[in-house]
Amino acid sequence: MDSIVAYTEEIDDLDLACQEIYDSISGFTFHKNSMALVFCEEETDYPELYRRLSAKFDFPFIGCTAMATLISTGKFKGVGISVMFLSADDCEFSVGISGSLKNDNYEQELESLYSDVVSGLSGKPKLMLTYGSIVNDDDDVDADYVLEKLDSLSDHIPICGALASDGFNFASYRLFCNDVCVKSAQVIALIAGNIEPKAICVTSFNGRADFSYKVTESKRNQVFRIGDETFIDALRKGDLLKEGDDRTGVQQVMGDYILSPFLLTLNFENGDTVEVIRNLSFLNFDNGSGSFLGTVPEGSVINITIVGRDDVQNTVKKCFDSVKKIITTEPGKYNTILCSTCCARFLALGSNIEGEAKAFEGLLPSEVSLIGIYSYGEFCPVAGSKTRKNYNMFHNFTFSLMLF
Repeated sequence: MDSIVAYTEEIDDLDLACQEIYDSISGFTFHKNSMALVFCEEETDYPELYRRLSAKFDFPFIGCTAMATLISTGKFKGVGISVMFLSADDCEFSVGISGSLKNDNYEQELESLYSDVVSGLSGKPKLMLTYGSIVNDDDDVDADYVLEKLDSLSDHIPICGALASDGFNFASYRLFCNDVCVKSAQVIALIAGNIEPKAICVTSFNGRADFSYKVTESKRNQVFRIGDETFIDALRKGDLLKEGDDRTGVQQVMGDYILSPFLLTLNFENGDTVEVIRNLSFLNFDNGSGSFLGTVPEGSVINITIVGRDDVQNTVKKCFDSVKKIITTEPGKYNTILCSTCCARFLALGSNIEGEAKAFEGLLPSEVSLIGIYSYGEFCPVAGSKTRKNYNMFHNFTFSLMLF
């Protein structure tokens, strides 16, 4: 598969923006089948952008808003429009978007969506790209549940993607699928044909605090008790309650714990364990609970990790060391890389906002294209500890790549 990334910082004059996109891809050869991924700043008029691009390109577009993007040259782009064009003679693409997802309808919505999208392929899908929206109220469905359903529907093919982001106002994010631009939905693209996707997912921590508990009472993303204590009491006991312990009500604490995310160990019946990171977002001082940016099931084990700002940048270097090995071992096989990295990592970088981009600057051959977004959560497979089987998982505070 061939791919190329175009970028423009122009979001107001869309005629100029499109012309800069066209100029960026001059000389690129489009094959029999193509699609495009679009990531843009929240203020971009996506429907009008699509109207212009679709007049020139007769193939599907999907994407979402992103607070910032990463592109092939090792560049951080905090504003603008980034587009990756995918094209191949030996691959097929099919895309679609769900209706608004709620806890009482998401399974039916995703079943209908998947059925429609897979029917557009002549072969079995080998990779799913997906983008979704964060939970804003109790009726919204958690990304973990969405992923679990998509994993089952697709017979466990690799799934990669992210949750749409915005400028940390948590209200302006949008999902795109052709001429559709909505807030609450799940968009998917299925790819069939001659590809062998390979995932890399790394976390950033150099140690663990003396804090390890089994989750004994939880509901979705809210943890009430760990071990024999309330979640807040356990934090207090470990001297890990930031900014005092005399607060009441529900308090937003994401910034307090940005450099101490929680490591969740999940157990499977076959003996595998998988580790994922969870960011703590709220503390409820009235009932002693903590809420995370992802589900925390009962029976899992939760730890606090210790992160240094250098760890965030170093894990990207580690990730691309693996990429370089893959690309050089199988030259010409992997020309496309999709990336998602957590907005919490962006915050953890502090003033070094270009740290992740600079970590892979100059490391990719010119024929390999990359596009990535800063997201409110990442979808990426990870290997089980015992069988090395890949499990599609929802993550926070990770840097993930999908090569194909």
